[in-house]
Amino acid sequence: MRIGYARVSTDAQETHLQMDALKRAKCLRVYEEKASGAKSDRPELMKLLDSARKGDVVVVWKLDRLARSLRQLIDTAAMLNERGVEFNSLTENINTTTPSGKLTFHIFAALAEFERDLLRQRVSAGLAAARQRGRVGGRPKALTDAAMKKARALLRSGDYSKAQVAGELGVSRHTLWRAILQEGPSR
Repeated sequence: MRIGYARVSTDAQETHLQMDALKRAKCLRVYEEKASGAKSDRPELMKLLDSARKGDVVVVWKLDRLARSLRQLIDTAAMLNERGVEFNSLTENINTTTPSGKLTFHIFAALAEFERDLLRQRVSAGLAAARQRGRVGGRPKALTDAAMKKARALLRSGDYSKAQVAGELGVSRHTLWRAILQEGPSR
């Protein structure tokens, strides 16, 4: 069975163009939705995915109607493929029921994976460059070197408990103790 999916982003828009194309593509059932593609909660798409069975073909007017990002598109198509459901995008002429359609889709998938790998490399390179400049990510230390010096002096005097020193420095006792342990033996 050919199952269509039509989506527009707002209530002010209409799906007439998509619905006409899906009827010409001989879709026996069409799920129509007015929801942003960025939303992960699209009830009609979920219904379509639940009802699609092995041997069915999910048809969309254009790829961006099914998914907002390439990653989302590939994940959705992979889920359909695992269930034996084919995919057809009318505008881009991608039809996974044909060898050339499968090739086209796999090229898109390979490009998406390539893009993810490049992004991962750029992020790693950026973090390494920041570390070389002395910038360390994450939350700043609760106790500065001066505060630690003061804490050690107060604790060595024996006149203050850890709780009192922590209160004096404006941190919890646990934070003070963790900082002392991380610092290692007294300086």
